[in-house]
Amino acid sequence: MPNAEKLAKKQKYFDKLQDLCVNSSAALIVHVDHVTSKQMQDIRLEMRGRATVLMGKNTMIRKALQLGHENHPNVGMDVLRSNIRGNIGFIFAQTCTLDDIRDVLRRFRKESPAKAGMISMVDLSLPSGPTGMDPSQTAFFQALNIGTKIVKGQIELVSEFPILKNNEKVSASASVLLQKLGIKPFEYGVEVKQVYQDASVFDAAVLDIGNDVLIAKFLAGIANMAAFSREMGIPTEAGLPHAFGNAFRNIAALLADVDFTFKEVEEVKKFLADPDAYAAANPSAAGPAAGAGGGGGGGAAKEEKKAAAAAVEEEEEEDMDFDLFS
Repeated sequence: MPNAEKLAKKQKYFDKLQDLCVNSSAALIVHVDHVTSKQMQDIRLEMRGRATVLMGKNTMIRKALQLGHENHPNVGMDVLRSNIRGNIGFIFAQTCTLDDIRDVLRRFRKESPAKAGMISMVDLSLPSGPTGMDPSQTAFFQALNIGTKIVKGQIELVSEFPILKNNEKVSASASVLLQKLGIKPFEYGVEVKQVYQDASVFDAAVLDIGNDVLIAKFLAGIANMAAFSREMGIPTEAGLPHAFGNAFRNIAALLADVDFTFKEVEEVKKFLADPDAYAAANPSAAGPAAGAGGGGGGGAAKEEKKAAAAAVEEEEEEDMDFDLFS
């Protein structure tokens, strides 16, 4: 049985974690594999007063979140508890944003050499050319079957050689050779894996989505809604501009050969009556068409007539638009 001092220490940790989950605006779930204590100390100092870094054993974290969910069922601690796996910790934002925390984490990353038996995190190839090593050290290259030659008293690689492959173990020979070449292929730091916010947990990749991506996705959704509503014949706010535009083109087609007119259709009738004269009077509107034809105003007028005829023929097939005015 744990003594009273250990129980008090555990209870203090439970209370702190639960309080941070309830009162913090958001938190980052981070992985700290291969992170040194010096890196963690520097990160804590940098974020002091702005965010709280909290580590702990997974069993204690799960127990604290279980008890916290019973006291605060609407905070989402049960969802957070189901994502406690691996060597993880929390960084709770208090007076800063999640992007501010990520900027700090990027600054405290450390390069590391490749040690024998480690799992490589990158694909690495040695480039062809001089290595700066003297001819007495050719044994390291021979152990890895790397083609070399001696040029001006130093070893040169004949061709590019892949020495590390992602998700494969680093061999002892590759480790020694990389250390002799002064290459540190790995970089370790606190890795942001998930975000805890508004009683839910989601992947950290969401933080990299910018406003331009959100706007593009929103506009694509509006376009899909408009197309769907037009196909089904159900009017929606997104589809109304297209419905009115098609209706106007239908009216213009009906009035093309009659004497009746109104203000909005006058420009269309002028163009249909004499495309060449209209193009001459409106060079800004006819410019792109003339440039595309490459044969002067006559070619542009023919292309305009064909486009207008195709548009009229296409719109005549849409019975719904005619129903609006029947």
